[in-house]
Amino acid sequence: MAFVPFQLAIAASAEPSVETSPFGRTIDGEPVELFTLKNSRGVTARIMTYGAILYSLEVPDRNGHFTNVTANRETVADYQKRSAAFGAVIGRYANRIGNASFTLDGKEYQVTRNSGKNHIHGGARGFDKRVWKGESIRGDQSAGVRLSYTSKDGEEGYPGNLEVTVTYELNNRDELKLEYTAKTDQPTHVNLSNHAYWNLAGAYSGDILNHVLTLNSDKYLLADEGLIPTGEFASVANTPLDFRTPHRIGARMGQIKEKQFNGGYDHCMVISQAKPGELTFCAKLKDPVSGRTMEVSTTEPGVQVFSANFGPGAFEGPKGYPYPRHLGFCLETQHFPDSPNKPHFPSTVLRPGQTFHSVTVHKFGVEP
Repeated sequence: MAFVPFQLAIAASAEPSVETSPFGRTIDGEPVELFTLKNSRGVTARIMTYGAILYSLEVPDRNGHFTNVTANRETVADYQKRSAAFGAVIGRYANRIGNASFTLDGKEYQVTRNSGKNHIHGGARGFDKRVWKGESIRGDQSAGVRLSYTSKDGEEGYPGNLEVTVTYELNNRDELKLEYTAKTDQPTHVNLSNHAYWNLAGAYSGDILNHVLTLNSDKYLLADEGLIPTGEFASVANTPLDFRTPHRIGARMGQIKEKQFNGGYDHCMVISQAKPGELTFCAKLKDPVSGRTMEVSTTEPGVQVFSANFGPGAFEGPKGYPYPRHLGFCLETQHFPDSPNKPHFPSTVLRPGQTFHSVTVHKFGVEP
């Protein structure tokens, strides 16, 4: 892969840095902090303690011009009112659980119904709507923030007190690493992800239909009208989900006719050759105009691809920017939806004495 180095007006000896600043309060008066990570090449990530949200990520184009490439809102109040989980950490269970219920060790649990009869993204007040505790991390070649949150037994219907940490680390290789860990005092289900909406042309530049996508996936999960997996795996061959070779995101979107997908992508893809605990190439996204690229690797078995199939103007960015339909593209690395009710899917059960561990790495670059 060709890589074009960019020139930065920054001293070669600059070290990665972390700065902390206040970022307002929630409607309940909880203070929210913003951690600003910067590497030696000028790449800058900002993370909020509200929702453990990736607020912005500024990377250069092929001419060295920096811009934010992930959708956001302007204030904490804006996120609390309406945000589509922009940049947030999703839990206790990312994606959907059918009928908002599951049986674990012979006991049935009812979790919050917040998507018709189903459960989605941790419930009415999932991890994306909680204030986390943040701690700065500094290394020789990286800067980071470790965020922690304790989800109480019974929160949104889940069993067990769950201690969760999410670490964002930005290094001098222009990699943003997300590392998740969790421990519980009772058997429970855990599935964590990040819900960033990527637009490599710039978050406020329009839609992502001309971005070029490559996916390391030859299968996807069939889903019903509520986007709950049926349990069947299907080949991507001869479908608009075949991104094994690069395609424009918008090139075949019109072939998606099922109503539940709302005229776009919202599918769980099975990552090929994924092995538990090992980083595997998942996807590559490229904006041909700016030359920006993003490669994603993960230890997870699946990735939910979502093309932000909202109506135009459904969300506003900073300074009142009206986000268009298909404002960004999500690559939500995770275990499969409804795994608690699908025994043949990779298990999401976490038991006392075990540690949940997941890593996803986003590597940014530029090409001609």
